[in-house]
Amino acid sequence: SVPFLIRLFPSLLNKFVYLNFLAFPFFVDFRRPELLVNNTISLYLTTEPGVTVGIWHTVPSSRGAEAQGKDQRWYEEALGDAHPVIIYLHGNGGTR
Repeated sequence: SVPFLIRLFPSLLNKFVYLNFLAFPFFVDFRRPELLVNNTISLYLTTEPGVTVGIWHTVPSSRGAEAQGKDQRWYEEALGDAHPVIIYLHGNGGTR
């Protein structure tokens, strides 16, 4: 019956292969990354009208003491300094 259901509803295959409907770890607010990862803030980029992408900006541990208690503006300015930026693209699973 499984092949029949997959043939009838092909979107089921994506759900079971990628499991993008699960948010793991459970019961965690991913909009507040500072509770999970040190020196991290959640930002949002508008890539085109109607499309907003959520990102986490994490500064290196060498700047951890400097980042303590800073606001979003400080993190945005830290993106513009001479340090390299590494972009990690995790996929489209719905959580970061």
